[in-house]
Amino acid sequence: MTSVARGRRPGSPDTRAAILDAARALFASGGLSGTSVRAVAARAGVDPALVHHYFGTKDDLFVAALALPIDPREVLAPVVAHGPDGAAERLLRVFLSVWDDPELQLPLLALARSLTDPSGKELLRDGFLKVVIGPLGVALGIDEPERRMPVVASQILGLILMRYLLEVEPVASMPADELVGIYAPTIQRYLTGALP
Repeated sequence: MTSVARGRRPGSPDTRAAILDAARALFASGGLSGTSVRAVAARAGVDPALVHHYFGTKDDLFVAALALPIDPREVLAPVVAHGPDGAAERLLRVFLSVWDDPELQLPLLALARSLTDPSGKELLRDGFLKVVIGPLGVALGIDEPERRMPVVASQILGLILMRYLLEVEPVASMPADELVGIYAPTIQRYLTGALP
Protein backbone atom coordinates (compact mmCIF):
# COMPACT_ATOMS: atom_id res chain seq x y z
CA MET A 1 0.00 0.00 0.00
CA THR A 2 1.43 3.37 -1.03
CA SER A 3 1.05 6.25 1.35
CA VAL A 4 0.22 9.69 0.02
CA ALA A 5 2.30 12.53 1.40
CA ARG A 6 0.26 15.11 3.23
CA GLY A 7 1.00 18.61 4.37
CA ARG A 8 3.08 21.34 2.83
CA ARG A 9 5.86 20.67 0.39
CA PRO A 10 9.32 20.88 2.02
CA GLY A 11 11.90 23.39 0.79
CA SER A 12 13.89 22.41 -2.32
CA PRO A 13 14.87 23.83 -5.68
CA ASP A 14 11.57 22.47 -7.01
CA THR A 15 9.75 24.35 -4.27
CA ARG A 16 11.51 27.58 -5.21
CA ALA A 17 10.52 27.06 -8.86
CA ALA A 18 6.92 26.30 -7.85
CA ILE A 19 6.77 29.52 -5.83
CA LEU A 20 8.13 31.52 -8.79
CA ASP A 21 5.65 29.89 -11.20
CA ALA A 22 2.78 30.67 -8.83
CA ALA A 23 4.01 34.24 -8.34
CA ARG A 24 4.34 34.86 -12.09
CA ALA A 25 0.81 33.64 -12.73
CA LEU A 26 -0.71 35.65 -9.89
CA PHE A 27 1.26 38.84 -10.59
CA ALA A 28 0.26 38.60 -14.26
CA SER A 29 -3.44 38.23 -13.46
CA GLY A 30 -3.77 40.39 -10.35
CA GLY A 31 -0.82 42.74 -10.43
CA LEU A 32 1.37 43.51 -7.44
CA SER A 33 -1.37 45.01 -5.28
CA GLY A 34 -3.82 42.20 -6.06
CA THR A 35 -1.40 39.43 -5.14
CA SER A 36 -0.60 38.37 -1.59
CA VAL A 37 2.25 36.22 -0.33
CA ARG A 38 -0.40 33.93 1.16
CA ALA A 39 -2.04 33.49 -2.25
CA VAL A 40 1.32 32.68 -3.85
CA ALA A 41 2.07 30.19 -1.08
CA ALA A 42 -1.35 28.54 -1.43
CA ARG A 43 -1.00 28.21 -5.19
CA ALA A 44 2.51 26.75 -4.79
CA GLY A 45 1.41 24.44 -1.97
CA VAL A 46 3.85 25.81 0.58
CA ASP A 47 3.72 27.70 3.84
CA PRO A 48 3.90 31.52 3.46
CA ALA A 49 6.98 31.50 5.70
CA LEU A 50 8.78 29.51 3.02
CA VAL A 51 8.02 32.20 0.45
CA HIS A 52 9.58 34.79 2.78
CA HIS A 53 12.51 32.46 3.45
CA TYR A 54 13.33 32.13 -0.25
CA PHE A 55 12.47 35.63 -1.45
CA GLY A 56 12.13 38.06 1.46
CA THR A 57 9.46 40.69 0.81
CA LYS A 58 6.67 40.66 -1.75
CA ASP A 59 8.62 43.28 -3.72
CA ASP A 60 11.65 40.97 -3.77
CA LEU A 61 9.41 38.11 -4.95
CA PHE A 62 8.04 40.32 -7.71
CA VAL A 63 11.53 41.19 -8.99
CA ALA A 64 12.51 37.50 -8.87
CA ALA A 65 9.31 36.57 -10.74
CA LEU A 66 10.26 38.93 -13.55
CA ALA A 67 13.24 36.62 -14.15
CA LEU A 68 15.48 39.55 -15.00
CA PRO A 69 19.17 38.79 -15.36
CA ILE A 70 19.83 41.64 -12.91
CA ASP A 71 18.06 43.24 -9.96
CA PRO A 72 17.11 46.70 -11.27
CA ARG A 73 17.07 48.12 -7.75
CA GLU A 74 20.74 47.24 -7.28
CA VAL A 75 21.75 48.50 -10.73
CA LEU A 76 20.00 51.82 -10.07
CA ALA A 77 21.66 52.39 -6.68
CA PRO A 78 24.42 54.60 -8.20
CA VAL A 79 21.73 56.85 -9.70
CA VAL A 80 20.45 57.61 -6.21
CA ALA A 81 23.86 57.90 -4.55
CA HIS A 82 24.56 61.42 -5.83
CA GLY A 83 21.08 62.91 -5.40
CA PRO A 84 18.68 64.46 -7.89
CA ASP A 85 21.09 66.82 -9.69
CA GLY A 86 22.35 65.00 -12.77
CA ALA A 87 20.21 61.93 -11.97
CA ALA A 88 18.78 61.75 -15.50
CA GLU A 89 22.22 61.40 -17.06
CA ARG A 90 23.23 58.73 -14.52
CA LEU A 91 19.92 56.91 -15.05
CA LEU A 92 20.34 56.86 -18.81
CA ARG A 93 23.96 55.72 -18.63
CA VAL A 94 23.04 52.83 -16.35
CA PHE A 95 20.01 51.99 -18.46
CA LEU A 96 21.94 51.98 -21.74
CA SER A 97 24.87 50.02 -20.31
CA VAL A 98 22.49 47.29 -19.18
CA TRP A 99 20.38 47.19 -22.35
CA ASP A 100 23.37 47.35 -24.67
CA ASP A 101 25.08 44.41 -22.90
CA PRO A 102 24.71 41.43 -25.31
CA GLU A 103 24.46 38.95 -22.41
CA LEU A 104 21.55 40.82 -20.84
CA GLN A 105 19.73 42.01 -23.93
CA LEU A 106 17.83 38.84 -24.92
CA PRO A 107 16.09 38.31 -21.56
CA LEU A 108 15.35 42.03 -21.34
CA LEU A 109 13.83 41.97 -24.84
CA ALA A 110 11.66 39.02 -23.84
CA LEU A 111 10.42 40.97 -20.83
CA ALA A 112 9.80 44.10 -22.92
CA ARG A 113 7.81 42.08 -25.47
CA SER A 114 5.72 40.54 -22.68
CA LEU A 115 4.67 44.05 -21.63
CA THR A 116 2.71 44.37 -24.88
CA ASP A 117 0.61 41.35 -23.85
CA PRO A 118 -2.68 42.29 -22.13
CA SER A 119 -1.49 40.79 -18.83
CA GLY A 120 1.73 42.81 -19.10
CA LYS A 121 0.03 46.07 -18.17
CA GLU A 122 -0.47 44.91 -14.56
CA LEU A 123 3.17 43.84 -14.35
CA LEU A 124 4.27 47.22 -15.61
CA ARG A 125 1.80 49.47 -13.82
CA ASP A 126 1.30 47.65 -10.52
CA GLY A 127 4.73 46.05 -10.36
CA PHE A 128 7.67 47.63 -12.11
CA LEU A 129 6.46 51.20 -11.66
CA LYS A 130 5.66 50.66 -7.96
CA VAL A 131 8.61 48.44 -7.04
CA VAL A 132 11.44 49.95 -9.09
CA ILE A 133 10.59 53.32 -10.66
CA GLY A 134 8.48 54.84 -7.87
CA PRO A 135 10.99 54.07 -5.11
CA LEU A 136 13.76 55.54 -7.27
CA GLY A 137 11.99 58.90 -7.19
CA VAL A 138 11.46 58.66 -3.44
CA ALA A 139 15.11 57.73 -2.88
CA LEU A 140 16.22 60.69 -4.98
CA GLY A 141 14.17 62.95 -2.70
CA ILE A 142 12.31 64.67 -5.53
CA ASP A 143 8.98 66.31 -4.88
CA GLU A 144 5.84 64.62 -6.20
CA PRO A 145 7.53 61.37 -7.27
CA GLU A 146 4.08 59.85 -7.87
CA ARG A 147 3.58 62.36 -10.71
CA ARG A 148 7.14 62.61 -11.96
CA MET A 149 8.28 58.99 -12.15
CA PRO A 150 5.56 57.68 -14.50
CA VAL A 151 6.50 60.48 -16.91
CA VAL A 152 10.17 59.50 -16.60
CA ALA A 153 9.16 55.88 -17.24
CA SER A 154 7.27 56.94 -20.38
CA GLN A 155 10.51 58.32 -21.85
CA ILE A 156 12.47 55.20 -20.90
CA LEU A 157 9.80 52.88 -22.32
CA GLY A 158 9.70 54.93 -25.50
CA LEU A 159 13.45 54.55 -25.83
CA ILE A 160 13.17 50.78 -25.30
CA LEU A 161 10.48 50.59 -27.97
CA MET A 162 12.34 52.68 -30.55
CA ARG A 163 15.90 51.43 -29.96
CA TYR A 164 15.52 47.78 -29.00
CA LEU A 165 12.13 46.47 -30.13
CA LEU A 166 11.41 48.35 -33.35
CA GLU A 167 15.07 49.21 -34.07
CA VAL A 168 14.12 52.57 -35.58
CA GLU A 169 17.06 54.48 -37.04
CA PRO A 170 18.90 56.59 -36.12
CA VAL A 171 17.91 55.78 -32.49
CA ALA A 172 18.82 52.08 -32.85
CA SER A 173 22.44 52.70 -33.79
CA MET A 174 23.07 56.01 -32.04
CA PRO A 175 26.02 55.95 -29.61
CA ALA A 176 25.04 55.96 -25.95
CA ASP A 177 26.67 59.36 -25.33
CA GLU A 178 24.55 60.91 -28.07
CA LEU A 179 21.35 59.41 -26.67
CA VAL A 180 22.23 60.64 -23.20
CA GLY A 181 22.80 64.13 -24.62
CA ILE A 182 19.38 64.09 -26.29
CA TYR A 183 17.26 62.44 -23.60
CA ALA A 184 18.89 63.54 -20.32
CA PRO A 185 17.78 67.20 -20.35
CA THR A 186 14.14 66.22 -20.87
CA ILE A 187 14.22 63.49 -18.22
CA GLN A 188 16.02 65.81 -15.79
CA ARG A 189 13.25 68.37 -16.30
CA TYR A 190 10.72 65.65 -15.47
CA LEU A 191 12.69 64.82 -12.31
CA THR A 192 13.42 68.29 -10.94
CA GLY A 193 11.84 70.94 -13.15
CA ALA A 194 8.65 72.84 -12.50
CA LEU A 195 5.48 70.83 -13.05
CA PRO A 196 2.50 72.46 -14.76
